[in-house]
Amino acid sequence: MSAVSAEAVTAGAVRPGSEARPRSGGDAAAPLAPRAKLLPALAAVYRAQLSRARVARIPLLFVATFQSVGIMIMMRGVVDGGAEARAVVAGSSVLVVAFVALNLLAQYFGQLRASGGLDHYATLPVPPAAVVLGAAAAYASFTVPGTAVTAVVGSALFGLPMGHLWVLAAVVPLSGAALAGLGAALGLLAPRQELATLCGQLGMSAALLLGVLPAAHMPAPIAFARDLLPSTYGVEALARTFDTRPDWAVVAADLGVCAAVGVISLAVATWAYRRAAVR
Repeated sequence: MSAVSAEAVTAGAVRPGSEARPRSGGDAAAPLAPRAKLLPALAAVYRAQLSRARVARIPLLFVATFQSVGIMIMMRGVVDGGAEARAVVAGSSVLVVAFVALNLLAQYFGQLRASGGLDHYATLPVPPAAVVLGAAAAYASFTVPGTAVTAVVGSALFGLPMGHLWVLAAVVPLSGAALAGLGAALGLLAPRQELATLCGQLGMSAALLLGVLPAAHMPAPIAFARDLLPSTYGVEALARTFDTRPDWAVVAADLGVCAAVGVISLAVATWAYRRAAVR
């Protein structure tokens, strides 16, 4: 019978009288790769999310655009023009952003948390902010065509000037950041996937009712709730540009509020991601 040496049984054991030498077989644990920087990690997550969601989200973007155009056609029968028409067109345009950036992103992060998908991102050497910002930016990017189509169709439907529609280049990303951060936070903080979906639906319904309907006819409590909704300031900024001579200082102030709320909501979403990833 052959004897099994103690060295084979206890790997790395040292014979009596011999010097302790490090083994050359690569037994030592390899150092972890350094954590990626924010901007390269953000670009990588953005590209991955964009390619993943391209096929699945384009039909939903068509639904969001069709829904907003349908609302404007319905409102055309009761609104002739003036401030009410500007509110309807601006609110319907930003509603496309709310549908994708708030509703769908809340569902996505709720599903990701329920299915354990956050564990995959937690193993990657990327900052949590890159995951949240990359996903939010990818979902907000899908809103650009639908928002532009809705604004052009609405302007033609109500006879509004289109000369200042370039302001959508600021309204879409700033409103999208605010709503995407809110949607991601709702999806990550909801204890169940069904509640995340419900919160996303309620948020989109609030953007519909408080953003599309003219504010002049709202009761005081509803008007106060409208001021708390982040997308309201994007709606106001876009609606003011339909004037003959827009007050650009007020437009810039509304966009500044959107930007500030976007920073806060994305920071809350990043904290919620860290909280959900370690559980």
